[in-house]
Amino acid sequence: MNLFHKNYNSLSIKVLPLQMVLILPFLLQIFAVVGLVGYLSFKNGEKVVNDLADQFMTRTTSQVALHLNSYLSIPHTVNQINADAISMGLLDVSDRQQVGKYFWKQMQAYDLSYIGIGLITGEGVGAARYDGTNVTIDEWSSGTVNNGSTYVTDNQGNRTEIINTYDWNNSAENWYTEPLKVGKPIWSRIFIWDDANDAFISASAGRPIYNDQNQLLGMIGADIHLLKLSEFLARLDIGKNSHVFIIERNGLLIANSSTAKPYTVEKSETTRLLAVDSPDKNIQGISKNIQQTFNGFQSITKPQKLQLNWSGNSHYVHILPWRDEYGLDWLVVVCVPENAFMAQINANTRTTTLLCLGALVLAIIIGYFTSHHIARPILRVNQATQAMASGNLNQAVDLTNIQELNTLAYSFNYMAGQLRDSFTALENSKSELENRVEERTIELKNAFVELQRTQAQVIQSEKMSSLGQLVAGVAHEINNPVNFIHGNIIHLNEYVQDLTRMIQLYQERYPDNDPEVEELAAEIDLDFLITDLQKMLSSMKMGTERIRTIVLSLRNFSRMDEAEFKAVDIHEGIESTLLILQYRLKKNRESGGISIIREYGNLPTIECYPGQLNQVFMNILVNAMDAVDESHIPGEITITTKSIDSQWIEIVIADNGEGISPTVKDRIFDPFFTTKPTGKGTGMGLAISYRIIMEKHHGKLDCFSHPGEGTQFIIQLPIKQDLGGPTNAVFPTP
Repeated sequence: MNLFHKNYNSLSIKVLPLQMVLILPFLLQIFAVVGLVGYLSFKNGEKVVNDLADQFMTRTTSQVALHLNSYLSIPHTVNQINADAISMGLLDVSDRQQVGKYFWKQMQAYDLSYIGIGLITGEGVGAARYDGTNVTIDEWSSGTVNNGSTYVTDNQGNRTEIINTYDWNNSAENWYTEPLKVGKPIWSRIFIWDDANDAFISASAGRPIYNDQNQLLGMIGADIHLLKLSEFLARLDIGKNSHVFIIERNGLLIANSSTAKPYTVEKSETTRLLAVDSPDKNIQGISKNIQQTFNGFQSITKPQKLQLNWSGNSHYVHILPWRDEYGLDWLVVVCVPENAFMAQINANTRTTTLLCLGALVLAIIIGYFTSHHIARPILRVNQATQAMASGNLNQAVDLTNIQELNTLAYSFNYMAGQLRDSFTALENSKSELENRVEERTIELKNAFVELQRTQAQVIQSEKMSSLGQLVAGVAHEINNPVNFIHGNIIHLNEYVQDLTRMIQLYQERYPDNDPEVEELAAEIDLDFLITDLQKMLSSMKMGTERIRTIVLSLRNFSRMDEAEFKAVDIHEGIESTLLILQYRLKKNRESGGISIIREYGNLPTIECYPGQLNQVFMNILVNAMDAVDESHIPGEITITTKSIDSQWIEIVIADNGEGISPTVKDRIFDPFFTTKPTGKGTGMGLAISYRIIMEKHHGKLDCFSHPGEGTQFIIQLPIKQDLGGPTNAVFPTP
C-alpha cells in the first residue's frame, strides 16, 4: 500500500488540476483566435508594406533612369547637331573665330560644361564654363609650346582679353584620341577638375567629324556636369534616412542624394571616392553589403531587389544596372529603411497584443469562478481517492445535489474494497513476472556471449599454438644443420684454396709429370674441376644463406618467444607471411600465378602482438588467394601501407577476384560462417582476425567489396597501444 501511495504521488505531479483543465481550453481558444487574427493582420500589413516599398523603389529607380537617359543624351545630341552642320558645310572648322562664337551661343542654350573640336591638323577651339557660371573660349594652334589661349567674352560671345596661355597637344589627350580610335560616338572619359572655389566631375562625349566628301577632319566633344545628378537625386521625394546613389562598375561614386561629396580634397588635390569609402555611413554600409553579396559590382547584370541588414536595422535595396549606347555602364542604387514603412504596422501589432492580453485576463477571471463551482464536489472525491491510495481504503464519499457526482460516489464506494485486492494481486504478479523475465534474459545473454567467446578462444589458441609450434620446430630443426653447413663452407673454401695452390705449386716444380698422373688429370679434367669447384662452393654458400633467411622468416612469423606486445616492423611480418605462402603464389595455373604489388609507405614501428598480427595477415592473404584462384583472370594482390596521422597507420590488402555480395559481406566476420565447401574452411579465420584487431589491438578491421570489383580488407592500428581505450579511427569509403 505504501508503494502504491508513493507511485500515486509521483503520478499526481504530472497531471493538471481540474480548475486548470477547465480554464485552459478557454484561454487557448481566445489566445489562438486573437493571436491568429493579429498574426494574419501583421503578415497582411507586412505584405502590403513590402508591395508598397517595392512599388516606391521601382518608381524611384525608373525616375532616375529616365533622368539619366534625358540628361546624358544632351552632349551626344549637341555633338550630332554640330557634326551634321560641319558635314553639310554650314559650319567652317577653319574659321576658329566663328566656330568659337557658335559654341559660346550653344553653351547658353545647353547645360554643358564644355563644347569643342580638335582637328587632325593639331588645331582646335572650344567654349567652357570652368567656374560653373561664366563661359570662356579656348583656342589653340598646331604648335605644341604655348600654343593655347583662354579668352574672356562679352555678353555677345565676342573675345575681349586673354586670361591664360598654355601648352596643348591634341594627340596627347584621351578626349581627342579615343573617339578617333573607335570611329564612332562614345563617352571618352569621366574626369574631375578643380576651380578656385569648387571641384567638378564631368563626363566627356566625343565623336569623329567629316566634311562633305566624308573626309576625316578630327573630332567634336561635349562635357556635362555629373554633380548636377547629385542635385537631382537630392530633390527626389524618398523620405528621411533613404538614399539614392549612382556608381561605376569599378565602385567609384558618380552622384548621391546625401550632402556628402563624391570626392575628397587632400593637400589641394581632388580625388574621386569609392562608394565603400563614402563619408556618408549609410552609403558606405549599403555599398559594402552589396559588394560582399555579389562579390563585387561587375557581376550585377540585371535588376536586383534585396533586404539587407546593417547597424541593427533592415533596409530595402533596389539595384538597377543602367547603360547607354555610347558605353556608360552604371549602377543605380535605392535604399529605404524598413522602419520607414513599418511604423503603422508596429502600432497595430501593439494594439492587437493589448487586446489579446485583455481577453486572456477576462477569460482567466470567468474561468476561475466557473471551474471553482464545478471542481469543489470533485475535489472531495479526489481527497477520498488520495486517502485510499495512501493506504486507507475505508473511504466513503458523501452525496451531493449533482446527479452525475452521486453516481460517481456510489461507484467509488462499491469499488473501493475490490480495487484494493485487485491492485495488490496485480502488483505482485507483475513484479514477479518482470523479475523472472529479466533474470532469464540476462542468463541467456551471458551464456550466449560466453559460448561464442569460449569457442573463438579455443579455436584461436589451438590454431595459433599448433601453427606456432610446427613452424618454430621446423625452423629449429632446419637451422642447426644449415648453420653447421654454412659455417663449414668457409673452412672448406679455405681447404680447397690450399689444395689448389698445392697442385699449382707441384705442377710448377715438377713439370715432367708421370704418365699415369697426366692420364688421371685428363680424365677428371683437372682445370675445369678447380674452376667449377670454386663456383660450386659459392653456390652452396648462397643456398645456405637463402635457407637461413627462410628459417629467420619462419621464426619471425611464429613469434613463439613473444608473449607480450612489443614494437615491431609491420612490413617484416607481411614479408614473412608472404614467404610462408610462396608456394601459393607460384602455383601452376593457366593465369601464370599470383602477382604481389607492394605499395609500402614509411611506417614507424608499431606496438602489437607480433604472432597474432601475423596470423591476421595469414588469414586475409589466404582468403585473397582463394578469391583470385576462383577467377579466370591473372591474379593480383595489392598490399598498401601508410600513416593516417601521428597516432594511426593503415594496411590495405586488395585482390582483383570476383568480389562478394552484400549479404555475404555483412556476415563475413561472424564465427563459423564460411562460403567454402566442407573441409576447406572452418569459418573462424576472419572472426579471429576481427577479434585480434578490435579487442587485442584496439584497432579496426573492415571489408569493402562489390560483385565483380574485387575485395578490400582495411586494417587500422594505433601506433602506441592504450589498452582498454576506445578507437577513434575512421574508415574511408573506397
